[in-house]
Amino acid sequence: MFVVELTYTAPLERIDAALADHVAWLDKQYADGTVIASGRKEPRDGGVLIMVAPDRATVEALVATDPFAVAGVAEYRVIEFVATKTAPALERYRQQLPS
Repeated sequence: MFVVELTYTAPLERIDAALADHVAWLDKQYADGTVIASGRKEPRDGGVLIMVAPDRATVEALVATDPFAVAGVAEYRVIEFVATKTAPALERYRQQLPS
């Protein structure tokens, strides 16, 4: 599982100009089951995505297609973790530690 932290690198006017396309991109990722949670940070200087993917390379390739990345208005920090404990509603995402 992955936490992706977005940090805006442009003024909010440029972020807002790309926001509708970013939301459409997010909708596709939700439909594909890749993004399971997302939202903006407070204060509004970026956002956070919780993603499920087979590996880091897949996540990095996918976030490169985010309209925020394409427009050059955000940087991305990808953090991989093993979700060994979850809320009951997220049980299907629970993982085992590697041997």
